[in-house]
Amino acid sequence: MSQQELIRQSACDVVAKLKAGEVTPLDLLDVLEKRISEVDGKVNALPILCFERAREHAKALMRKPASERGLLAGLPVPIKDLSDVAGVRNTQGSPIFKDHVSARSDILVERLEDNGGVVYAKSNTPEFGAGANTFNEVFGATLNPFDTSRSAAGSSGGAAVALATGMAWLAHGSDMGGSLRNPASFCGIVGMRPSIGRVAHTPKFKLDRTLGVQGPMARNVEDLALLLDAMSGEHPADPLSLPALSSSFRSAARSGKKPKRVAYSPDLGITPVDPEVAAITRKAAERFTEAGCIVEEAHPDLSEAHECFHVLRAFDFAVSKAALLRKHRDLLKPEVIWNIEEGLKLTVEQIQRAEAQRIAMTARAVEFFKTYDLLLAPTTIVAPFPVQNRYVAECAGKKFDNYVQWLGIVYAITLACCPALSLPCGFTNLGLPVGLQIVGPPRGEAQVLAGAKVLEDILGLRGTTPIDPREPR
Repeated sequence: MSQQELIRQSACDVVAKLKAGEVTPLDLLDVLEKRISEVDGKVNALPILCFERAREHAKALMRKPASERGLLAGLPVPIKDLSDVAGVRNTQGSPIFKDHVSARSDILVERLEDNGGVVYAKSNTPEFGAGANTFNEVFGATLNPFDTSRSAAGSSGGAAVALATGMAWLAHGSDMGGSLRNPASFCGIVGMRPSIGRVAHTPKFKLDRTLGVQGPMARNVEDLALLLDAMSGEHPADPLSLPALSSSFRSAARSGKKPKRVAYSPDLGITPVDPEVAAITRKAAERFTEAGCIVEEAHPDLSEAHECFHVLRAFDFAVSKAALLRKHRDLLKPEVIWNIEEGLKLTVEQIQRAEAQRIAMTARAVEFFKTYDLLLAPTTIVAPFPVQNRYVAECAGKKFDNYVQWLGIVYAITLACCPALSLPCGFTNLGLPVGLQIVGPPRGEAQVLAGAKVLEDILGLRGTTPIDPREPR
């Protein structure tokens, strides 16, 4: 099998070849190293490589019987440059940490490696994951492979671009205000924000930081489910982590179980949306009727989302980064400084109000899912925008108050504690990808994956990626 043929294989198919002995983890690392050398200079997705470490791990895996190599069986996986990998740089996209080398791995990375994942690279991210456009002062901007003048979104932009260009079969990402879902939408791949606690990670700064979660990214739904299986399960070092379920997420994705009733909302009642994006996502949502599903326009009441997220995000930045502001203000980008200072100004009453709003929105979402199996909405309110724009300042005639407000359609779902997946659902007239957000009730990953696979089969867009980077049109 040629390099190009192997790159285009699904992760599930490559894992099957690994288990059958048709390829080795070392073969795959050779293929990826060559692909990265050919492609990454055009998109800047994987700025940190650790192939020597990866090959040592691969050789250790190959000394084990095939049955003991874990779910991933030696499949290479890149890690977002916010998480620690022992012996590898972890810059967090910040000049403050540009030379920092992690002493030990995050428990998320340890779990992936125990399950047969081989870490070969770190994927690019904005500074501290702040903002949905992947650029930083350490490595520069990551470019959208569908048009290299456009943004790849963020903050898991490097991971999404690596998948879209065949520099990865699976990738790790994280999501607070859509950081997995936005780049999945912009790059034509699949990204899932799981429920709180589904994926264990090493706690930092605060045990109950529940806005952000770790999650899987892939080129199709079944591959994504495979990585979620390899990532999930409880760990004593993460007190919020959930036990693994009795049946796999991959089996849920392959079940063919169809939702009976789904809701579509173009805006969740809280945000402007580009008309072309709204039309593409509506058309895709309505195709659920081909599976015998009832599709209605509805959404839960998420009207407090902007106020609530602004406060809770600011509080998180104050807790986690106030010390950096005191010591390294001159090295922080303006958006991060603003977020920290907003957090430091908060009163207890504001935090109490925001927490109460989150509880109320979650309760309303739980009630909503007693009527609907899934909630569908655009993942992003615009198509990929010029990469030199730091963020989306306005949409459909509405100007936003700050650099994150354009992300309301994803962070409202974060606040409601729901798992959500971005599925490629079409292209704009300029050939830019658009993602459909598929949301389920808290801890409802299995029904999200099942429904997403049903729609993926109907839409017929699987196989659109990987692509070679394309010049601006």
